[in-house]
Amino acid sequence: MFFNVKKRLRTAAALAVLALLAACASKVVLTPAAPPGAGPGAGAAPVTAQTPPPAPREFRAAWVSTVANIDWPSRSNLSVEKQQAEALAILDRARALNLNAIILQVRPSADAIYPSKLEPWSEFLTGRQGQAPQPLYDPLAFWVAQAHLRGLELHAWFNPYRARHATAKTALTREHFATSNPEAVKQYGRYLWMDPGEPAAAQRTQDVVFDVVRRYDVDGVHIDDYFYPYPIDAPGAGVGAEGAALEGVANPRTELEFPDQPSWQRYVSGGGKLERAAWRRQNVNQLIEALYTGIHREKSWVRFGISPFGIGRPDRRPPRIVGFSQYDKLYADAELWLAKGWLDYLSPQLYWSIAQPAQAFDVLLDYWLAQNPHGRHIWPGLYTSRIDNSAKAFPPEEIVRQIGVARSRPAANGHVHFSIAPLMENRKGISDQLRAQVYQSAALVPATPWLGGEAPAAPVVAAQREAKAYTLKLAGGAGKAVAQYAVWARYGGEWRFGVVPGGRAVWTLADDATAGAATAVVVSAVDRLGNESARVSVLAPPAKGQ
Repeated sequence: MFFNVKKRLRTAAALAVLALLAACASKVVLTPAAPPGAGPGAGAAPVTAQTPPPAPREFRAAWVSTVANIDWPSRSNLSVEKQQAEALAILDRARALNLNAIILQVRPSADAIYPSKLEPWSEFLTGRQGQAPQPLYDPLAFWVAQAHLRGLELHAWFNPYRARHATAKTALTREHFATSNPEAVKQYGRYLWMDPGEPAAAQRTQDVVFDVVRRYDVDGVHIDDYFYPYPIDAPGAGVGAEGAALEGVANPRTELEFPDQPSWQRYVSGGGKLERAAWRRQNVNQLIEALYTGIHREKSWVRFGISPFGIGRPDRRPPRIVGFSQYDKLYADAELWLAKGWLDYLSPQLYWSIAQPAQAFDVLLDYWLAQNPHGRHIWPGLYTSRIDNSAKAFPPEEIVRQIGVARSRPAANGHVHFSIAPLMENRKGISDQLRAQVYQSAALVPATPWLGGEAPAAPVVAAQREAKAYTLKLAGGAGKAVAQYAVWARYGGEWRFGVVPGGRAVWTLADDATAGAATAVVVSAVDRLGNESARVSVLAPPAKGQ
């Protein structure tokens, strides 16, 4: 178990308070403010002092692993009440840290943490594959709804090919892909693996992903670094090699060949001309392109992200960068995916320190930024879980410095923590440091203009002075739905920024103990792709007696 959480559930009383505030709100004068990003004096704001700076933009996310109960649920046989309490604790911590997205693993091993007609319930959820939670509920729907209530994005994370994890204990059900399609699944060490060369395997992964996109209000689809499996040692060769890959070094031992001979021979017999490694890469490439096209065909605003191993192909690496080759070993041609524009964001797993010359974080980040002709988002994966008590542990300051490195590159406008566990545990004070040093205020997710750039209508905002606070009543304008409201409030000479979930009709701006009441408020609407509306300036009247 990685962490313990206390039970934290919303109450009916909180909802009643929101309803009361909404009923009490009244309209005040609204004046168009300067457009987003405009300089001093631009637009129609009555005074320059009422024009806040552009909204801060940065993707701040954490992976939440369900496989082997790494992050959630903390063990496989928790009650529904405890599962939900742990989920809410994670979401509340993310919100408190000013993160803006969660990447939740929904398909750990050709199974599901949601009700599916295609794949069985995961044993990591209930303790036995195929067994639904009791009482029955939909965990993915719960996560999506609760994330959106907190203004967080929820990206559904799929493992594309793994069919059974080494830690699995219960029997496969008859609905599992390995049972229904045994010819398309191979035993590889302690794992079962869907053969990427088998059309049935690729089709199943597509069907599962598109099913989730259709049925759930997810903000993104995410796949990880497990394409062809990480090589393991041949029998008698010694310790397995996946750990060596994580350290960025090649495995010098003899590797066990992935047993895809039947699909390879079928390709050759059909007239295929590629050599075997290139054929394997082609199998993966075809899946990536199909997912990118199919996801956007279903819902144009759902972003597709991939988190490959962090070291690029050998023939393009910067000087002095060495190590495991995902291009040759996992058959993942991430450079091609960027070149073709088959993804909306790339989160290369840069799990090494800045000071490790052969796999230096900053050098590898610059490498991936240079492979990006279509200007897709590059949001590096950070190995926050290496803040531990091992001999190779990171100090918390390493993660803070890596975020600083990313921020010094304008094209790297975000990052993802692996995983949420160290942030929940506040290992060695990492959560405290992040909140105090790098996440002092909220941030919007960067916009994705290649999927659509039309801005939503300006919001309709009303405000009323309450006891030691302003209460804002918020509503979207005509047309596109509002995902979030961006709110600037001026206290004295300082503008403070916040993000309000689009589903919230009422928001309270409390007086500051030193600066007093807010003297200006500016609000804009933000859509699912991060497009920001024109802003409205709320000129609230002073309270009686002030």
